[in-house]
This record gives sequence, C-alpha cells and structure tokens, in this order.
Amino acid sequence: MIVSPKDAAKLLGILVMTACAVLVCSLFMNSNIDLARIKDQITDMESLIIYDMTVSSGIMTIAVTGGALGLTTLVMLFFYIKHYIDTHKPELGILKALGYSNWKVAKGFWVFGLSVFLGAIIGFCLAYVFMPVFYEQMRSGGPLPDVPLHFNPELIVVFLVLPAIAFSLISVLYSYRRLKLPALELIRRKNSSVVKKSGQVRFQETGKPFLKDLKHNTVRGRFSLVFFIALSAFIYSNNTQMSFGIAEFGAGGMMAALMVGTGFVLSITALFIAVTTVIRANGKTIAMLRVFGYSNRECSGALLSGYRPAACVGFILGTAYQYGLMRIIISLVFNNEAIAKPAYSFDIWAFIISLLTFVVLYEGIMFLYTVRIKRIPLKEVMQEE
Repeated sequence: MIVSPKDAAKLLGILVMTACAVLVCSLFMNSNIDLARIKDQITDMESLIIYDMTVSSGIMTIAVTGGALGLTTLVMLFFYIKHYIDTHKPELGILKALGYSNWKVAKGFWVFGLSVFLGAIIGFCLAYVFMPVFYEQMRSGGPLPDVPLHFNPELIVVFLVLPAIAFSLISVLYSYRRLKLPALELIRRKNSSVVKKSGQVRFQETGKPFLKDLKHNTVRGRFSLVFFIALSAFIYSNNTQMSFGIAEFGAGGMMAALMVGTGFVLSITALFIAVTTVIRANGKTIAMLRVFGYSNRECSGALLSGYRPAACVGFILGTAYQYGLMRIIISLVFNNEAIAKPAYSFDIWAFIISLLTFVVLYEGIMFLYTVRIKRIPLKEVMQEE
C-alpha cells in the first residue's frame, strides 16, 4: 500500500492528539516516579497528606488525559482507515485481483500507526523541555523536599513503543476486516456510501425542493462525515472544558496555561481537519451547482448546513462526557478519607468560552473553504480524487 503525502497529511490530527496526550502524561508520570524516591524522607503527617494529594492529582490527570485522548485517537484512526479504503477501493481491488491476499494488503496499513509514534516522540521531547520549569513550579514554596529531576527510561516503553505497536496492530486488524470484500466489488466501488432514493426528485422554479432533497441525501450518503463532524465537536467541547477543569488541580500558572493551551491546540486541529474534510468531500457537488447557476450561499446552505445538527449534538455530548468523567475520576482517585476531596462543579464560564469559540471557528472555517472552492476552476475541482 502506498500512502501519498496528501493522505498522510490527513493524519495530522492523530499526530497532534498523541503529542498532546504524551506531553501531559509524561510530565505527571515522571513527576510521580521521582516523588516516590523521596517518600521515605517525609516524616510529618501534614507533608504526607500533601504528598498523597500531589500523587493523586497526577494520577487523575494521567487517567483523564490518557483515557480520553487515547479513546478519541482510536476512533479517529478507524475513521481515517475507513475513509482511505472507501476512496481507494479500485486500487485495492486491483491488488486483490492480482493475487494479493487480504492479509498481505492489510499489512501495509501499519503506517497509520506511524503517526502515533511520531506524535509520541514530539510530545515526549516537549515534556522534557518543560520538565525543569514544571518541577520548579510544582514544588516551590511547599512543605515537600526538593525533588531531583531524573530521566526515567521506562517511560519510553510506556509512551512511545507500546502505543506505536498497539495502534499499528489495530490498524492492520481493522483494515483486514474492512477488506473482506470480493475484488470485483472493490473495483466497481460497490457498497460504497451512496444513497439512492426510490422517488423522483421534484424540481420547481424556486429550486427549494431540489436543494432540500440534495441536503438530505448528501448528509445520508456521507454518514462517515456526519460522524466525523460530531466527533470533532465532541473533541473540542471535551478538551477545551476539561483543560480548564484539570488546570484547577495543577500548581502554578505555567501548568494551567499548558493544559488550556494543549486543549485548544488539540481541539482546533480536530475541528479544522473535520471541516476541511467535509468541504473537500462535497467539492464536486458544489462545482456542479455553480455550473447550473446556484449562488454560493445556496450551495453552502444545501451541502454544508446539514452538518450543523451533528456538530451541536457532538458539542453537547462532549460537555456531558467531560463533566461526568471528571466527577468519576475525582471520586476514584480521592477516595482516601485522609485526603480532602476537591470541590468540582460545572464551570459555566468554561462552557461559554468553549461554545463561543467553537461557533466562531466552525462557521469561519466553513465560510473560508466555501469561498476557496468558489475560486477554484471547475476543471481542477472535477479532477480531484
């Protein structure tokens, strides 16, 4: 299997997501390992309680960040593999017709796990760049002894080697399952995401029934894009609001800024890739509507506005998910009676900030790419794969 640079660029979201997860988890995991080395030096009860709270906060951050981003990365990986197979069915069908087995073709999909490995390397290196400042702010002015910074090589296995192997194996196994189709069906693109309506499309002078039916069929015929838009809204809502919540348990302004900044970078990347994927997938249809004289506003309303309900649902689910997950993790981690359970409630200001920025980004990216497609020559749009 040959993955072109254009296909590899679509994995940017997985790379950024992995980098953010490894960055945060490496900081707290390395800190907890180094803290364990000084536990014997702690003698008074007050310092011991603060030690337990610090370790518990680190575990909570690792669990929330690693769990949420790991699951989201897995879902995005499935989407990219499915999207790649759907758009390259003829080429894959030809390989099978030439005698390549499903397993032999599927083995080439290990490269999708490479994006996880590259993102993990970036996040791991950034973690050790921030580590000295992180240690200084986490320990300054507290009753705990100074914690020397150590390089813990076992983290390389935990955050670099194991995720790369796991996601590569998952990519191969999932693609093997998706390729269980006869070669002829792949070549003819049979069972692809095309929806046929039994009734006839009605045309009137106003064009409203046609555009309405077109919007309905476009959304139904590209369910994977509907899911991806909902997923991106889920990621944005979840990570931006969760970053504010986790920042409350981190000591120092540097850690709070890091958590919030990481959440925004990750969320904006996912949203940007989702919206651009929708625009490009509907590029040919928009081009044909332009040929028949429809305005840019009508094209946008018919083909792009249908994804807004999915974005709203994804945002609401992301809000509920991050709130429920934070409450569960806090209950599990701070279950020691000697440690006061931190107060956590729904942050209305984080919700408002997340909602407003989401609307601005979503509509802004939609508008910019709609204008961009309008300026692309019809011949160039129709020749894109």
